[in-house]
Amino acid sequence: MASTSTPSQSLHHHITAKTNFPSYPTNKPFHVTFSFSLNKSLTRIQSSSTAKHNEVVVDEEMDKIRRLQNGSDVRGVALEGEKGRTVDLTPPAVEAIAESFGEWVMNGLEKEKGRPVEDVKISLGRDPRISGASLSAAVFAGLARAGCVAFDMGLATTPACFMSTLLPPFMYDASIMMTASHLPYTRNGLKFFTKKGGLTSPEVEEICDKAAQKYANRLAKVSTALRTPPKRVDFMSTYAAHLRDIIKQRVNHPLHYDTPLKGFQIIVNAGNGSGGFFTWDVLDKLGADTFGSLHLNPDGMFPNHIPNPEDKIAMALTRAAVLENKADLGIVFDTDVDRSGVVDSKGNPINGDKLIALMAAIVLKEHPGTTIVTDARTSMALTRFINDRGGQHCLYRVGYRNVIDKGVQLNKDGIETHLMMEISGHGALKENHFLDDGAYMVVKIIIEMVRTKLEGSDNEGIGSLIKDLEEPFESVELRMNILAEPRYAKAKGVEAIETFKDYIEQGRIEGWELDSCGDCWVSEGCLVDSNDSPAAIDAHMYRAKVTEGEKGQYGWIHLRQSIHNPNIAVNLQSTIPGGCQSMTIALRDKFLQVSGLDKILDISQIDKFATNGNIQSKIEP
Repeated sequence: MASTSTPSQSLHHHITAKTNFPSYPTNKPFHVTFSFSLNKSLTRIQSSSTAKHNEVVVDEEMDKIRRLQNGSDVRGVALEGEKGRTVDLTPPAVEAIAESFGEWVMNGLEKEKGRPVEDVKISLGRDPRISGASLSAAVFAGLARAGCVAFDMGLATTPACFMSTLLPPFMYDASIMMTASHLPYTRNGLKFFTKKGGLTSPEVEEICDKAAQKYANRLAKVSTALRTPPKRVDFMSTYAAHLRDIIKQRVNHPLHYDTPLKGFQIIVNAGNGSGGFFTWDVLDKLGADTFGSLHLNPDGMFPNHIPNPEDKIAMALTRAAVLENKADLGIVFDTDVDRSGVVDSKGNPINGDKLIALMAAIVLKEHPGTTIVTDARTSMALTRFINDRGGQHCLYRVGYRNVIDKGVQLNKDGIETHLMMEISGHGALKENHFLDDGAYMVVKIIIEMVRTKLEGSDNEGIGSLIKDLEEPFESVELRMNILAEPRYAKAKGVEAIETFKDYIEQGRIEGWELDSCGDCWVSEGCLVDSNDSPAAIDAHMYRAKVTEGEKGQYGWIHLRQSIHNPNIAVNLQSTIPGGCQSMTIALRDKFLQVSGLDKILDISQIDKFATNGNIQSKIEP
């Protein structure tokens, strides 16, 4: 806890654009056949040297599956088209992972109930990516192998998949969402849920390890006949009705209860992902005017821009639509709608620190004094903003599951924590099952917007809640690729990050000190639990605060091992001009070169920024 392109044609009301997947024939077995090749010598062990070779091949095939783990998700390349990347998220790999997940769910239920279980029900939703159809078939095949009953939700959102385990009459035992969030159309992935929430990184690691063994043992061909095809279900209508009811009940409009958004114009930019439903199934039915909304039709090629509230094009197009239509609010969803950003009535984009501040202002009105957990890339000004409103700020590890799980832990320890948000836009609320749901976040903002109008104090719109939030003078992110084979990259990354920690603790960089945030069982730069039951670390990272003479603390630097790619991310923020460049020079000259890490890390971005220091032309990863 801290102490201190061109505008696209509007697709408004194009309900026919909603995508449905083809129904499977019910009078025939549903056949799924996948072919992939492994080294044929696996089946012909003739000598000890051959056996040793076979073990290496098996290890390599198993590593392919293990490397698909991406923190608490599974992600990989599903289609050809990315330079330097080969397809690794294949149907056989997905089938093995789905089967292992099904077995994991069954084993958990058997332990919980103390008896064998039957008819374990698992739903599958997906975003509009063009690899979704073939990979969905692989999921259904894997679930069938595990003995589970599958339900096909079709086009869905990540939060809806979790809610399908809770909302009647569905209430599935578990759910899978097939998505790669904002990543290119060539990627895809899996997110896993039970009624308790999203799986943790260690749980996904366990599933992938078991899947790796299955994958390596299936030598040449996988063929599964589904005697009972997955049942198509329409859960999204139930989920949309759930969101509408929340808005109606909490606004409690004195004149038109069922249409509390009458008189408001709200622009939605779904980015051709799964978020279009929010326009026609939530806002329109509550009386809002959604004319001018953008990219509502699902299109797995994402032709207009990356569906991502952090994307500059997405925000610019939404801002233009809000200003052109004089709308009250603009909304930007990512592909699977577990993240969102907004644009206020004056055209100001609200994401990153600003979105956290907006949600903090709303939540602190409802729960004075509550703790708010964020990742450690948020600004010092955000900490002051939260503290000034009577809240407590707990800085924690980067990674949305880390941030959410920290909030769950704090609540169990008796520290009231109602909001957990990562700067990327992943945000969860205690009142909503600790689920990172971009649509629910927007629902909270809409409710506040309407309440403010009813109270007669809506002079500046929703943006007025954060008008006193200061922004960092400089903010930069750089990357250092790890110069090692993929199988050794993680270990090399850990070595580099821990060496950074040692240098700071030993005082080898003047004015640098491992950051801390007070009394909340967190130490070592807000990144490592030191309580009796510390959470597992999925990626090593540390943050150092930087001070200089009379300036006092003017910034911080944060190094973290990426769980997506073999690199180390370096984030810097400064409250003074040139501060980020100064910290980068010290990082290069007094740490990377002295420690010899410049031999195992590509420091070209570091060197370029240290030399040029151009904040405006920020170097992208």
